[in-house]
Amino acid sequence: MNETTNGNITVEIHEKIATVTFSHPASNSFPSELLQKLTEEINTLSETNEVNVVILQSEGKTFCAGASFDELLSINNLDEGKKFFSGFANVINAMRQCSKIILGKIQGKAVGGGVGLAAACDFAYAYQDASIKLSEIAIGIGPFVIEPAVSRRIGKNAMSLLALQPNHWQTADWAVEKGLYADVFDSYEELTEATVAMAKKLASYHPDALAEMKKVFWEGTENWDTLLYERAGISGSLVLSDYTKKALNDLKK
Repeated sequence: MNETTNGNITVEIHEKIATVTFSHPASNSFPSELLQKLTEEINTLSETNEVNVVILQSEGKTFCAGASFDELLSINNLDEGKKFFSGFANVINAMRQCSKIILGKIQGKAVGGGVGLAAACDFAYAYQDASIKLSEIAIGIGPFVIEPAVSRRIGKNAMSLLALQPNHWQTADWAVEKGLYADVFDSYEELTEATVAMAKKLASYHPDALAEMKKVFWEGTENWDTLLYERAGISGSLVLSDYTKKALNDLKK
């Protein structure tokens, strides 16, 4: 377990399947320390021969609430802002470059960066309550870092619908229709069974074939090595505005 003062990450490996579980008391939101730990775990698993497939999941009723509001409010200059949002860039690039297929088990709502994590999975199943929204524009920033991952999965039109309706939840069924999720299940037990069954099936395949297939899936994203960090700079600048500081404080209240 990688424990931090702001949440934790556990990794369990069984029968060539690594299950990565992240948690944070504030609806599984991500401070920079937790983003770094998740990046490190994914990079390690990419090089672990005993693992063929990775399941990414979280604890509790919410899958991920995105960026930590507390840390966003603590940002005082552009360097700090870019560094924080680069944490999401690091995770998405680690998932993209990971040699293992990553299955997302989305058991609850996903907001902002949480939608980005779901989109960066190679395949995702969801519970019926796993609705999604991109709330960033309402607080004066935008989903700049995660946009390439989300648009790649659901297309630019659906991405614009999410980005420009920051207070509107799209249902899990909508997310299936747009391609973010492969399927939605009516119970958490069914979600778990389906995810484990899919992981076991994939883990039985030739690992080199899976790794080569993964490269094919992500062809054309090589520019993300620079693009996502340029986008982090945009978010890092906007988060310093009085508009954003006020919006974040209002939401905290």
